[in-house]
Amino acid sequence: MAEPKKKSMLISHGIAAQNRKARFNYTILSTMEAGIVLRGAEVKSLRMGRATLTEAFAGERDGEMFLFNMYIPEYQGGVLSRFDTKGPRKLLLKRKEINTLIGAVARQGSTVVPLDVHFNPRGIAKVTLGIAEGRKQHDKRAAVAKRDWDRDKARLLRNR
Repeated sequence: MAEPKKKSMLISHGIAAQNRKARFNYTILSTMEAGIVLRGAEVKSLRMGRATLTEAFAGERDGEMFLFNMYIPEYQGGVLSRFDTKGPRKLLLKRKEINTLIGAVARQGSTVVPLDVHFNPRGIAKVTLGIAEGRKQHDKRAAVAKRDWDRDKARLLRNR
């Protein structure tokens, strides 16, 4: 008898890391998808789903966009190439998209926040960036109250 196939724990497509706090702390005005420059060991570690985006932000340096403070742990699979776990990573965007992001930050006082890192159907790592405005404390309380009410409403309708 053949042994059952062991399921791989690697992420071939779908979300690898998500910044759930971003949607709570910020009002997302628009989103944009960007490629990200990664080395081989970083991709392997990202496919294991161990990256963290909670403190990450995107910014401009020398006319290009970079993702700062995104944590990707070192890959433990015996690979010798070491990399900076929180180093800046270049974002692959068209010039028009870069100008849009820079303009939004300069004019509106917005921030560029990474919402998630995912692998597209072709297996290429992408970052979803959001142009966001910070929420005030009372807005956060209203968001929590709305979320709780929606959950209670769904529970009532389901039990009916």
